[in-house]
Amino acid sequence: MKKLFVLFFLILGLGSVVLIQAEKNSSKPTPVTVPGDFAVIAHRGASGYAPEHTLEAYRLAQQMGADYLEIDLQQTKDGVLVAMHDDSVDRTTDGSGLVSSFTLDQLKELDAGSWFNQKYPEKAEEYFSGISVPSLKDVFEEFGTSANYYIETKTPDAYDQMEASLLQLLDEYHLLETPQSNQVIIQSFSQESLLLIHQSHEEIPLIQLIPKEKAAELNAEDLARIRTYADGVGVNYNHLTADFAHSVREAGLDLHPYTVNTVPDMADIVGKGATGAFTDYIDLAEKTN
Repeated sequence: MKKLFVLFFLILGLGSVVLIQAEKNSSKPTPVTVPGDFAVIAHRGASGYAPEHTLEAYRLAQQMGADYLEIDLQQTKDGVLVAMHDDSVDRTTDGSGLVSSFTLDQLKELDAGSWFNQKYPEKAEEYFSGISVPSLKDVFEEFGTSANYYIETKTPDAYDQMEASLLQLLDEYHLLETPQSNQVIIQSFSQESLLLIHQSHEEIPLIQLIPKEKAAELNAEDLARIRTYADGVGVNYNHLTADFAHSVREAGLDLHPYTVNTVPDMADIVGKGATGAFTDYIDLAEKTN
C-alpha cells in the first residue's frame, strides 16, 4: 500500500510539472511566418532579452538566428566608434554625460548591464552586471565575417570622420569583399551621411531612415530621388500605411519598419509588403523553408 501511495504522488508531481510547462509554452506567442528572404534584424542585438548594444545581446541574437545585428554608432572623445544608441550614457550605463565626453578607456569603466537587471527583473542575469560598452572593433573582433551587420551612423557633427572610420574598419575586417552578399547594410536619418558613403562605395546597400513626421509626406518623386543612392527606406511601423508600403515597393525600394515587437504588428507589416523588420524579439518571426 505504501508503494502505491509513493507511486501516486510521483505521478501527481510529474503531472504538475508537465502542466506548468504546458502553461509556459502556451503563453509564448506563435511566431509569424515570414518569407525566406525577409530580413529579421536584431534591434540593438537581442535587446528584449539582454542589455542592448552589448556583446551579450549580439551573441544571443546570433544564437537565435537573426539575419542582421543592428549597431548604432556613437563616437568617443578620442574618436573611437562604439555601439550605443543614445548620445549620452545616462540611460544604459551607471555613468552620466555625453558619449563624446568620454575616452574609450573611460567608457569601458562604466557598467552597461545592471540597468537591464533593474528594469527587467524577470529577465535579469547575474552576468549582465558589470559588462562594458563595446567598440565597433570589439564587435568585429567577436563576430568577424560570421555575422551580417546593419549599421546606423549618428552624431551629425561627426560626419566625414565617422564614415571614414567606419569604412576603414569594414575594410580592415574584410567585410566589403563580397558586396553582393549584403553582409553590411548602412542606414541613417541623414541623407548627407549616406551620400558620403555612396560616393566612395556604391556597392554598399544603404537605407534612408524616414522621421515619423515626414512619412506621410513622401511622394513618388521623393522615393525616386532616394532610389538614386539608397536601396530601401526605414520607417516607424506605427506610421506604415498600406498606401505608403505600396509606393515604396513600386519604387523598387526595400522596406524595413522599426521596431516591431508584437505578433499582430509583425503580421501586419508582413501583410503590407515589408521586406524586413527591426525587432527586440527575434523569435517573433519564423522563416518559411
